[in-house]
This record gives sequence, C-alpha cells and structure tokens, in this order.
Amino acid sequence: MKNTPIQNKSSLHPRNKHRSRYDFDVLLHKTPELKTFIYTNEHGIETIDFSNPLAVKTLNKALLKTYYGILDWNLPEDYLCPPIPGRADYIHQIADLLAEENQNMIPTGEAIMGLDIGVGANCIYPILGNSEYGWSFVATDIDATALENCVSIIEKNPHLSEVISLQQQVNSRFIFKDIIQPEDKFAFTICNPPFHDSKEEAAKSASRKVSNLTNQKTANPILNFGGQNNELWCEGGELAFINQMIYESVKYPKQCFWFTTLVSKKDNLKSIYKTLNKVEAAAIKTIEMNQGQKISRLLAWTFLSEKQRKEWKFTIE
Repeated sequence: MKNTPIQNKSSLHPRNKHRSRYDFDVLLHKTPELKTFIYTNEHGIETIDFSNPLAVKTLNKALLKTYYGILDWNLPEDYLCPPIPGRADYIHQIADLLAEENQNMIPTGEAIMGLDIGVGANCIYPILGNSEYGWSFVATDIDATALENCVSIIEKNPHLSEVISLQQQVNSRFIFKDIIQPEDKFAFTICNPPFHDSKEEAAKSASRKVSNLTNQKTANPILNFGGQNNELWCEGGELAFINQMIYESVKYPKQCFWFTTLVSKKDNLKSIYKTLNKVEAAAIKTIEMNQGQKISRLLAWTFLSEKQRKEWKFTIE
C-alpha cells in the first residue's frame, strides 16, 4: 500500500469556472432577481451578504443557470445550500485522478458512472459532474425529502433524467450496503461526510461562521448554507463516518476504481490512514484543496492492484 501526497493547491483548480471574482453583470443577465442582494462593500467590490441564506441560494441559482445549464434549481427551507466553487473543485480533482490511470486523458461521457453518497436536496455533485464531463451518477441519501427535491430538480431539467439515478438508503447504519449491486461498476464514489459529532457542536460552528461573516455574535444563527441534522452531524462525527465507509468499501473491491471522500479535519488523517492500512488498500491519494478560507482534503483509496488499474476499461466498447 502506497500513500501518495499531491502538491498543495493554493487556489481553485485551473479548470474551475469560479477562480475569478463573480461577474455579476453576466449572472444578472440570466438571473435578474440576484440584483436585490448585490451591494458594493467598503473596498469598492460588488458582492452579496453571505450570511443571508436567500442571497446565497439566489447566487447558486445564477451560477447553475449561467455556467452549468440548469434552468430551474431550488431547495426546501433549511437544507444544505452548497458553495459551488468548492464542490466544482472536488469534481475537477476526481477528473484528474481518473486521468492519471487513463493515459492522462480525462474519461468523459455517460459510461463513466459515479456514486454520490449523501446527495442531499441540492443534487450538486451529479449536476456539476454531468455538466463538466458528461458523467452519469447514482445518487443516494437517507432523507426522503431530500431525494424528493432532487426528483423535482431533475424534472425541471429533463436532460438530467437519463444520467442521474436516485436511491434511498433505508438503513442509516450502512453506506454502500444495498446500494452497490453485483452488476454495478463505478469509476468513483464521492462524499461530503457529516462534519460534527453532535447537534450542539454543529450549532456552535454555525454561530462562529455567522459571527465571522457579520462581525456580530449571535446565539441563534441562521445557517447561511443551511443543513439538516444528517447533513451536518452524526455520532462520532466525520472520523466515524469515514471509517465506516472504508470498512464497507472492502466488500466491493473490484466494483469501484476510486473510493473518495472529503476530509475536513486534518487531525483525522492519521487514524484514517491506519484504517486504510488495516484493510490493505492497494493505493491511497490525499489531495489538498484550498476553497477560499477553508482548506479541505480529498482522500481516495482503491483495492485494485496496479495491473488491475491498467486493465480497467473506463468506456464501454
């Protein structure tokens, strides 16, 4: 087993459409309602109030319509509204990961299947992955309401109907069990795991985040990016969730090329590597991603030997 560190990224991925400041003139052309939320800050720069949930959601609508061909996108109240630049970075990093094993060519098209663990109500990874690279997705969640909203998004954007399949994980104790079927073959899995280990910790974090954005302390924060309990926390937090994912992945060694997840807490990596060594992963890669003020890590592992990775067919002949 080899752990290969990847060079740190000091900015968003080179192919990320959001490396520069938002061009509000372009965004307003597609989404005029965004104008309500735009103001000029003390530095003379046009921006929005990122502590305002409605402003953040409207910005996302504009970005998805302008850059990713999504005509209609919405979320139920209090569901996670993802920062699109960071989510796009994850997709581009996976593309590079696949290219490394495909003669440095990014495999594209509907034959490339990804598995999104915890798609949420926003359906963001399948949307971005399909728009950028034409990939198909199986998207799962334990939350029926979240999946219902994904159905609504797909219905309003019919081009997604043939490339995104939704599946509810009815047993919250499991991640891959009953989702990965014997005939499935995934190029990758993708996951933004619950970060906190309790509802209280999630609330404290939200309070700090809103305070940083508004420079005002608040005891009852409105989450600017929202989030349901299962999206924000689970027993044991991020570390427990990822370890569970690793132990389950052992049962599907030849059905997925790269298992991947975000790791927010750097201190968790030591324990995660120990688990990966224990299950005898054939290769591990850790990619640092700089997303504004936040540094996260993409962790990828595979059980395929070097020979098996070379023999893997990314496209259907």
